Amino acid sequence: MPTTLDTDVRPEDRFVSAFKVNHGQTLNGTSASIAQQREHAIERFAQLGLPTKEQEAYKYTNLATVIDRPYTLPLSPEMPAVTEEDIAPFEIDDLNAHRLVLVNGRVHEGLSDIGDLPSGVIISSLDRAGQEHPDVVEEHYGAYVDFEDDAMAALNTAFVQDGAFVYVPSGTLLEKPVFVLHVHAGEEDLLIQPRHLFVVEDGAVAQIIEKQHSLTDARTFTNTVTEMYAGRDANLQHSITQHQGDHASQVMTTAGYHRDNSTLTSNLFSLSGEVVRNNQTLTPDGEHCESNLYGLVLGKGDMHVDNHTLVDHVHADCASNELYKHILNDRSTAVFNGKVFVHRDSQRIDAYQQNDSMVLTNEANIYTKPELEIYADDVLCSHGATSGQIDREGLFYLRTRGLTENRARILMLQAFAQEVLDEIRNDAVKAHITGVVRDRLARSFT
Repeated sequence: MPTTLDTDVRPEDRFVSAFKVNHGQTLNGTSASIAQQREHAIERFAQLGLPTKEQEAYKYTNLATVIDRPYTLPLSPEMPAVTEEDIAPFEIDDLNAHRLVLVNGRVHEGLSDIGDLPSGVIISSLDRAGQEHPDVVEEHYGAYVDFEDDAMAALNTAFVQDGAFVYVPSGTLLEKPVFVLHVHAGEEDLLIQPRHLFVVEDGAVAQIIEKQHSLTDARTFTNTVTEMYAGRDANLQHSITQHQGDHASQVMTTAGYHRDNSTLTSNLFSLSGEVVRNNQTLTPDGEHCESNLYGLVLGKGDMHVDNHTLVDHVHADCASNELYKHILNDRSTAVFNGKVFVHRDSQRIDAYQQNDSMVLTNEANIYTKPELEIYADDVLCSHGATSGQIDREGLFYLRTRGLTENRARILMLQAFAQEVLDEIRNDAVKAHITGVVRDRLARSFT
């Protein structure tokens, strides 16, 4: 049965009470180690409490406004009826992919279309993977996200039920991307906590493309944890589009860990939402690694998006690239806090970090804080941030060439966003996101 959180008590107490009531019934407990993690995680969550604006990391983001609500926790395996016709608008044209569909955080096998897979490749629900492939799950589950000092990660770990699982064995080239489509449905206000695990072993290559959408106007809060592993000489490209609508809020915690000579790339597109907080950490734990973080935020209405990133260089001879761009309209707010950490013995690190923002109204706001923390003396690291409005001289130049003012604005903003869009390595996804950005900008100025 679903559990509705009682708003007459503190939010922390509601979750602890819900955990006790549902303990051992519907939560994923197929593994003794996972069960132990859940027990410890709820204890740690109770000690930490929900993040507040008094904490430096949440200085500009008040989660209490969106989490202190009478949400329902959908703890049973039942899910609302969703059809192929319902999800058709969320497909990506010309994308030939293995499709995994999640409804309210659970894999919907009837809507998923995995197709033929190369030998050894597994694409399934995390729940099923825990039962059928426990060795792989237990090796990597909980290994890269640390919930000891992260209350939201602890909360997810305590309530873990299901999510997406992708495993690509050593030396395998997964030619078709994996398309993970997340859909919210139903009439109740929901708090959903999916957990995803992506494992790409030594020498393997894979693309994972995620999209988040909603079929409901009900309010939702999604607390997601994603763990990604790329082995030696592996290449993992990950892309996620957040587009769940104006009544959806979320905290998304992503931890990527990769070994020698590997490449791990994350593309993040935040296109709608009430309050969105993204915590992304990449740890290149080996030499000659390449770590890439790219992000684009299109702010509208009262949308609030907070991106916190960390690239943790623990070995020498690695490179990292980070570029986040914001286009903020109406009364929207964006926060960027990115850190590149270089350990003492991590010499010859080449790290680039940049945040650029376009603020289109007097009511929109950007808070940006790029950081370098370096303890090595032989590095090439740079960081920077810019914020401003559309260049008036550039706008005048385009108008002298016959463009209307609105068309000139759209063209300049498209060019501003294109640097991030060009980092998308899948042509179908690039065309899709570019079209979404173009349409959003066109609606903003017509």
